[in-house]
Amino acid sequence: MASKDRVAKLNERAIKGGSTARYDLNKFSDLTPQEFRQFYLMQKTIKVNSSTPRDVLRLPKTSGNHPQTFDWRKNGGVTPVKDQGQCGSCWAFSTTENIESVVMIHANKSIPTLSPQQIVDCDGSDGGCGGGNPPTAYEYVISAGGMESNQDYPYTAQDGTCYFDRTKVAANILNWKYACNYYEESTLQDVLVNYAPPSICVDAANWQDYQSGVMTGWECAWVNLLDHCVQAVGYDMTANPPFWIVRNSWSTGWGENGYIRLEYGVNACGLTNEASTALLTK
Repeated sequence: MASKDRVAKLNERAIKGGSTARYDLNKFSDLTPQEFRQFYLMQKTIKVNSSTPRDVLRLPKTSGNHPQTFDWRKNGGVTPVKDQGQCGSCWAFSTTENIESVVMIHANKSIPTLSPQQIVDCDGSDGGCGGGNPPTAYEYVISAGGMESNQDYPYTAQDGTCYFDRTKVAANILNWKYACNYYEESTLQDVLVNYAPPSICVDAANWQDYQSGVMTGWECAWVNLLDHCVQAVGYDMTANPPFWIVRNSWSTGWGENGYIRLEYGVNACGLTNEASTALLTK
C-alpha cells in the first residue's frame, strides 16, 4: 500500500508539473526508500566540490556543432544492459561500461563483456559494494594492467577476495580524463558524440519507481551528493523537453528496458558533476 501511494503521488506531481516522467510498481516496489538506498545506491556518496580544477578531455577536431539526435546504441558503441544486484557497485559497472565502449569505438574491435567484479574486489582505493568513484577505478585498471572478461572473473554482487590474473586481460586503458566541467552539458555532449559514451554519476534517490518518460531536473533530489554511477549514451535535442539517454545497471526490467531519460540543460540529477572517460592513449 505504501508503494502504491508513493507511486500515485509521484505521478500526480509529475502531471501537475508538466513532466512526461511516469512512475509505477516495479522490481523495487517491496522496498522502502531507505531500503532501496541501502541495497542499490552507494552508501559512500561522491561529494562534489565545484571549485576544484579538473583535467577535462579536449577534442582537437570538433566544432561543437552536434547532430540534433545521437544514440550510441544505434552506432555499436555500448554493450547490453547489466544488473548489479543488491550491491552498491554501480561505480564499477559505470567504469567498466565506459571502458568497453572506448575499446569498441577506438580500437575498432569487439570485445567480451568485461568484469566489474574485478574492480569491486581488487580496487583498494574504493569501497566495493559500499560505493566508489570511476576516476579511482580507472587508476586501478591502469595500475593493474587491464581488465579480465566477465566470463573469466564473473560477477557475484558481493565483496570478494581479488584473484585478478594478468595473463587473462581482455582490455586495457592508458589514461582517463573528466568529460566536462561542472554544468557544462555542451562539453559532455561533445565528448559523447566525438569520443565515447562517458561514465556519469548522479543522485538517483528518486529513481526507484521510474517507469518511462523524461525525468526533469526538479524531479531529482540533490545534485552535489552523488549516490549512483551510470553511462550517458545519447540525447535528443528535438524533443520537448530535450533529454539525455542514460543506461542504468538495474537490468532491462527497470525503466525503459534498463534506460532512463533525463532532461537536458538543467544538470538533471547532477549528471555533469562527475562525468569521465577512459583513454587508450597517454
